[in-house]
This record gives sequence, structure tokens and C-alpha cells, in this order.
Amino acid sequence: MSETDKDVVAMRAALDQALLAQAAGEVPVGAVIVIGGEIVAVAHNRSITDSDPSGHAEIVALRAAAKTCNNYRLGGATLYVTLEPCVMCVGAITQARITRLVFGAYDPKAGALGSVIDLTDSKACNHRFEVNGGVLAHECGKLLQDFFAHRR
Repeated sequence: MSETDKDVVAMRAALDQALLAQAAGEVPVGAVIVIGGEIVAVAHNRSITDSDPSGHAEIVALRAAAKTCNNYRLGGATLYVTLEPCVMCVGAITQARITRLVFGAYDPKAGALGSVIDLTDSKACNHRFEVNGGVLAHECGKLLQDFFAHRR
């Protein structure tokens, strides 16, 4: 299976997590962390559920993966997330030493990997990671658009 095919499979798993977030009344964003071809963590937004402003899918997934791996450093890991990460999440991704990040929809309001700001080459981030945006972008973006259209 090619890397592109693996990315699509993992992003579909992240979309499944986003649907769980939506069912819980959360903004539908999901995340999956893969190390060595194995999923080590899945998560979705939990900010409302946990009354936690840091309860973004990426942060929840990083916490779960760190616990699973018994290490706060996640070198060799790929993080898949349905929405371009915000500044807070990019900071956490940097601290976790994620090797690769794959996201679905671009976030024109808060995206920190090119949409609003690009932290991939910032001196403020002392770790560099590969970024691949736009994987299943239409599906990921439509889920968010439909969610917010329904709430209005």
C-alpha cells in the first residue's frame, strides 16, 4: 500500500472520530496517531465535554499516545487530523516531536500551518516536522460546514 493510500485510510479513521465529536455536540474534528504502521491513539474534540479549552482532538490524541507509549516524545509518529491545527496544537505537536502531520481541511480562521500563519519554519518552534495538507479535504471540510450550518 502506498503512503498516499495509508494516509487516506488513516484520515478516514480520523473522520470517524470527528463524527463521534459531532454526535457529542462538539465541533467535529478527529485525530489519529500512527507509529510503525499501527494506530496508537484516536481522539476527537472534547473541549465542551471536558470543560477544557485545550481539549482539541490533537491534544487529546497526543496525551493518549504518550500514555500508550509511556513517553512524552513521539518521534516516528504521524498525526492525522481532519482540520489544520491551530497555534496551540502546533505547539503541542512540536513539543511531542511528531515526525509527520497530515491534515484534511484548511482552516482559514485559525490554521497555523499556512492558512493564517505558518509555524512550520518559525524560530519559535525548535522541532521541524513534515506537513501534508488537504488529504480528503472536501469530506473533512463538508462535515464542518454542515455542522456549523445546522447550528445557525
